[in-house]
Amino acid sequence: MGFPARDHDGPKPYHLRVLQRTCVLNVVALSPNLIGDATPRIRELARRTGGVRTLRPPLPAVTCTSQSTMLTGVGPATHGVVGNGWHDRALGEVMFWKQSNGLVTAEKVWETARRIDPSFTCANACWWYAMHASTDAMITPRPVYKADGRKIPDCLTSPAALRDELQARLGQFPLFRFWGPLAGIESTDWIARATRHLLESTQHTLTLCYLPHLDYALQKLGPAFSSARHDPVRQELREVDRVVGDMIDFCDQQGIRPLIVSEYGIVPVRDAVWLNRVLRDAGYLAVRLEDGREILDLEHSRAFAVADHQVAHVRVRDPRDLAAVEAILAKVDGVERTLSGEARRTAGLDHERAGDIVCVSTADRWFAYGWWLDDARAPDYARTVDIHRKPGYDPCELFYDPKLLWPKGRAMRKLLLRKLGFRTLLDVIPLDASLVRGSHGRVEQPKGFDPVLIGELPDPFLEPELPMESVRDALLVATLGARHASAIGHALSPATRLLLGKSAR
Repeated sequence: MGFPARDHDGPKPYHLRVLQRTCVLNVVALSPNLIGDATPRIRELARRTGGVRTLRPPLPAVTCTSQSTMLTGVGPATHGVVGNGWHDRALGEVMFWKQSNGLVTAEKVWETARRIDPSFTCANACWWYAMHASTDAMITPRPVYKADGRKIPDCLTSPAALRDELQARLGQFPLFRFWGPLAGIESTDWIARATRHLLESTQHTLTLCYLPHLDYALQKLGPAFSSARHDPVRQELREVDRVVGDMIDFCDQQGIRPLIVSEYGIVPVRDAVWLNRVLRDAGYLAVRLEDGREILDLEHSRAFAVADHQVAHVRVRDPRDLAAVEAILAKVDGVERTLSGEARRTAGLDHERAGDIVCVSTADRWFAYGWWLDDARAPDYARTVDIHRKPGYDPCELFYDPKLLWPKGRAMRKLLLRKLGFRTLLDVIPLDASLVRGSHGRVEQPKGFDPVLIGELPDPFLEPELPMESVRDALLVATLGARHASAIGHALSPATRLLLGKSAR
């Protein structure tokens, strides 16, 4: 099966060798409406490689699901990653932000490529599910958790010696700049420099690079920006463009093909929807008191929601309650639709990890995980950065509580106490969901807010809109080249085969 070239302005396409080294820059939350004079380097790459193509993500359009779809060429019903977290029926626990690649139950692009050409190699710089993967090298954030409660910034690598190389050259991985109220460009810059180290010191065919800064900035600020030079969103765009531009320059110098992808676009939101409070009021969700705090009682809850941005997975213990629970949720202000049974299957979420009911918010709302009715009774971890303990995603972790007097000083004092050996709670995170200005997760977004694919590729990957499943096939074509065209053709995903059929017509 061939891939005809499409003429466009700019330099001639890359000459494909037997294996063409390729670096995929995952500029999280990049969407067409953000590409302009504040992002001149990204705009120029798009201009010289055929423009900006948009991607249609799976439901939910969240990090773990989108990345798994891009790397396997199949949707969540097949690869099993139905969100950033889900309720594990066997353990009876909500699992969020786990890192083992074994959770992705489909063949990954580098495994497919190795079957076609055994000399193919792959490195992963901080894309999710990096641990226990079959890549040839990887870097992933992994703090050291001490027995006294301290969390020390660190990273995990394969080979193990790579960690020492990176931290000797770049310093300690800036974990507290990666997530939390101090999240900033520093972590994205560290990952980019670590990726350049990989590209300089190895000859991997495919290198994956995760650049998350824009995602966090837009959740805090919202995606709207003005023409004013010092507009805060424009400043964040310039920072990301600087990092991406440096990576493009490096790739061009080394003869490496740069590709840009994003997982979703961020839309403006005005407030949260609290599904667990609705289920509690209706008598389906149970709580228990621990030291005066209300803790979600999963064992005795007849229904509860695992909130994940603009999508929520609702577990219903007794199938006889399903219709009643769905009827309640469908009437909640801010819920656009509910999916169960055949509707859930049609949406591509027919998997045991998915909720019995999947709720999708309206475009201007998102789902908060909380169930307490009085903030004084919220669990102690609710006011901390604790991504693994919370049974739902919490973007409030990006903020300091504005009600606190000098919250940074409060945090510094408590960190000092921890270093001195005292146990103390870093309770500086607000419970006010109205602070969040941007979210994602829906498939149907306003025009201009879609994820993107930018880079030198042949047809059919120059179509204006592509299914996210086709990214995997684009990577096969980009790296393996014309010599392996026939084998690639046999390995194409159904989504790309459909695109080729449309192109032929």
